[in-house]
Parts: sequence; C-alpha cells; structure tokens
Amino acid sequence: MNKKFFLFAAFATALTLTSCSKKLGEFRADYFSTNPTPLTVVGDEVGATITANIPPKFFVKDAEVTVTPSLVSEYKNVAAEPITVQGEKVRGNNQVVSFDHGGIVTIPAKYLYSDEMMTSDLVLDFNVTQGKKTYQLPRVKVGYGVNATSTLADAATVNPALAPDKFQKIINEKYDADIHFLVNQTNIRASELQQAQVKDLQQTIRNAQADEKKQIEGINISSYASPEGGVKVNTRIAEGREKSTQQYLDSELKKNNITDAGSLTADFTPQDWEGFQKLVSESNIQDKDLILSVLSMYKDPEIREREIRNLSSVFDQLAKEVLPRLRYSRLTASINTIGKTDEEMATAFSANPASLSVEELLHYASTLSSNADQLNAYRASTVAYPNDYRTWNDLGLCQYKAKDYSDALSSFNKALSLNPQSAEAKMNLGLCSMLNKDLTGANQLLGSAAGVPELNDALGVYYLKTGDYNAAINAFGDAKTNNAALAQIITQDYSGAKNTLASITSPDAITYYLMAILGARTNNETMVMGNLRQAAKLDSSIISRAKKDLEFSKFNLSQLF
Repeated sequence: MNKKFFLFAAFATALTLTSCSKKLGEFRADYFSTNPTPLTVVGDEVGATITANIPPKFFVKDAEVTVTPSLVSEYKNVAAEPITVQGEKVRGNNQVVSFDHGGIVTIPAKYLYSDEMMTSDLVLDFNVTQGKKTYQLPRVKVGYGVNATSTLADAATVNPALAPDKFQKIINEKYDADIHFLVNQTNIRASELQQAQVKDLQQTIRNAQADEKKQIEGINISSYASPEGGVKVNTRIAEGREKSTQQYLDSELKKNNITDAGSLTADFTPQDWEGFQKLVSESNIQDKDLILSVLSMYKDPEIREREIRNLSSVFDQLAKEVLPRLRYSRLTASINTIGKTDEEMATAFSANPASLSVEELLHYASTLSSNADQLNAYRASTVAYPNDYRTWNDLGLCQYKAKDYSDALSSFNKALSLNPQSAEAKMNLGLCSMLNKDLTGANQLLGSAAGVPELNDALGVYYLKTGDYNAAINAFGDAKTNNAALAQIITQDYSGAKNTLASITSPDAITYYLMAILGARTNNETMVMGNLRQAAKLDSSIISRAKKDLEFSKFNLSQLF
C-alpha cells in the first residue's frame, strides 16, 4: 500500500513539474475576438477591445506573458499599452489564468489615428518569462484594417462666421417739433414759431427737399388738449389746434416750394390722460402717488377730472407745471436717407476705398461674387478702418476659404483682440483649432460663440471629430453639406444621407465619394462605380484612398483606375 501511495505521489509531482516547466504553447487566432470588427476611427482615435478565451490546460503555472497589441502597416508599427497575465505559481499583481480551467482576458487597445492605419493589421505580440528564461511566441493577427469614414469630416469646408455690416439702403429718421397753446386757445402764437425746435424742423424739411439722396416720406400732425375742461370742450379745442397747425404747415410747404412732402396726416386727442399720467410720474409733485392712484381707480374721464380737482392742495401745482405742457400740436416729419447703389459704391471703391463708410465698405465687399475680389475689398477695409474688428474677421473669412490658414488665424486673432466679445471671431478661431487637431481649444471657443448663424455647422463637425454622432445630427439639422451627409451615413440614416447629398448645390469630389460609400453600404455596385469615377475626375488623389478604403472591400475597383 505504501508503494502505491508513493507511485501516485510521484506521478502527481511529475505532472505538476511538467505544467510548470514546459514552454507555453502557441496562441491560436481562434482564441481571440475583437470588437469592433473592423476597427473604426472615432474622433481622432482607433479603439478596440480584444477578448482572449484561454482554454484549460494551456497556460502553464510559472509563465508570465506580456501581450502587446499593435497596428502594423507597410510603413508604420504602432504599439498600444501592453498588458501582462500570469500563471498560478507566479508572484505578481497581474491577472491570473488558471492552468486547469483557463480564463478570459480582456486586452484594451487605443491608437491615435493616422492614414497608414487604413490598411493595417491588428496583431498581438507575446513575450514570455518562465523563471530565468524569456522567449517570444509567434505573432497572432486578430484584426484587419481600419474604417476611416468618419475622418472625412472637414472643418475646412465649414463657412466661417461673417461679422455683418449694418448698411441700410434706406435709413428712416423722425424729426419733430411741438407748438404749444394757451389754455382754451387754438391760435398759433408767433412766439411759438420762433422756437429753435420749430425752426430746426423747418430747415430739416427744406434740406430734405433739396437733397436728391433724401426723401420726405410724410408729415404727421398730432394735436392735444389737457384733460381738464370736459370731453366736449376739449374735443373742440383739440380739433381747432389740429386745424390751425394744418394751415400753418400748408403755408410753410407752399412758401418753400415743397411739392412732394409724402403722406400728410393729422389726428387729435381731446383729453391726453396718457400724457398727463406720464408727466405726473416724472414730476416732483409731493402727492403724485395720490394722483396716480386716482387715475388707476377711475376710468371715466369726468370722474377722474372731478376727483383730481377735489385734491385742492395739488391742483394748483398741476395747473402750473403739468397741464400747460399738454396743450400742444406735434409735427413729425418722416425722412428717408437713400444709401449708395452697388454701382456707386463700386465706383467710389475704385477711386478711394476710404471714401466709403465702414458700413458701405463691408457691404460692398459682401456683394462681390468671387472670393479673390472679396479678399481684396476686405483687405482695403482693414487699411481704411483698422480698429473695426469686422474688417479683420471678414478678411480672415476670405483667407480661410482660400486655404490660407496661417493668415486667417492671424486675422481672426486680430479681430478678437479688437473685440474680445466677438462671437464670430471665436467661432472662426474654433474652426482653426479643429484644423490644428486641438479639439479642447475648439470646444472652448465654439462654446462661447452662441448666436452666430454659422455655428451649427461648426459644432456638427466638432461632434463628428469627437465621435458624438447623434449630437452632430442635431447640430446639422437640415443642412445640405457633405459633413451633414457624413453624420447621416455614420448613423445609418442612408435615405436621409442620399437626400442631403442630392441637395448639395455645388457637389465636389467628397460629395461623390460619400455617394459611393452610400452605394457600398446599400450593395449598389452601379452607384459605387459611377460616383467613384466622378469623384476621381474632380480630384485624382482620391483614388489612392478608395483603393484602401474598407468601405469598398467587397468591390473590384481595378476596373476603375
């Protein structure tokens, strides 16, 4: 019996020593699964989770294995952070894999995306340590290629924010003068016509008549009576004041040969309670709150007048300070100033840009059809008006469209220095940050550009680049751009993407390339081939991308190029 026990113990010891001392076997590809498959660019990163299902009796007890996931292409080998797992007999703090039962190991991998990765292999390298021995096991391929469709998001195609001009083709201004009357009187006193405001209004009307750039739109007369005295009496007085003021105006227009004064209108207010309340509120009358409470308590004009007259302590003060100011006629002239035509501005710009106001100069630049002409006009505006932030912002806009990003950045920074609150400059600097792959800076700048009409498209691209695709969809809304269609393709709204791409008024190579991707995802070979041909006609460099793009891996592109 002792002999049998000895033999059993010796066998167990030999088995244990074998499990510890033998070299670790080769890992097989079917031990591993990778998510996602294929790998996909999200924001500016490629991420993967590799799950290893280690079978029983495989992982020897004294082995320590360092696993390094790498993306390997023809031109570059990029390694992710390695992880280490160990057998049961190894002293360490790494994940333990049982010899008898095996185990599941999760291997995360993350890479900063570069274009070479489109045709790369995801591989695992294994470095093994067993006691004093180290060796490598054969590399295992666990994935192929990277889907880089999201990298087609392009901040360069977003329209920068325009700091708009305030030019108005027609500027309307109101000029008025008051003619005051004595109590219960309707005749205009000569002294009233000698008042400065009346004379100024007369001169303004004469000047407008003589200036071909001005137009008298109309003159209105509003006549008033103070609220004391009863409605019937005040109606007659207010109407009489209107009539005498109308006669004065007709005489004045005739005397100055003003034949086109626009629309001449007149109205009267028998009891000016509204004006009364306003003047009392603004006065220093001691009991004004009591007067105002009477006005709020009673709506009937006769009761109001009676109750206010009963306030004998203040009525005399009202009669001296408030009521005389309510006995008047107001003449209001509405005069339009006609701005320069586009042709006139073009002539003035050619002769001397500085002869135009800043609003005219900015407006003129915005009417030009070519970006080169606009750039020239905005550059002239920075010379004529160097302290107006809009001239620099809009110059930067043209430089950005011309792909002169260095100068655009300088112009946008100049605009922000002149107006630190400029939402337009902040948005445009946010675009520059995205071009420079500074998404943190872009987030801060775009977040402080609320209210800019162009902001949603910029935010849409930002969300595409950070991998928040649903937020991108919401930001783009109904925009008809390549970037908006890209967001729809990524979120698998293929019908919406097709409509968006078909609605783009000036399709470019990327428009057709996205349409080809749409064809690939809906298994429409004709759509793939036709649109890739068109894209290549507009930009031959797109051919190299198409050849390595996983979107087209099921299609034979050799017949195209």
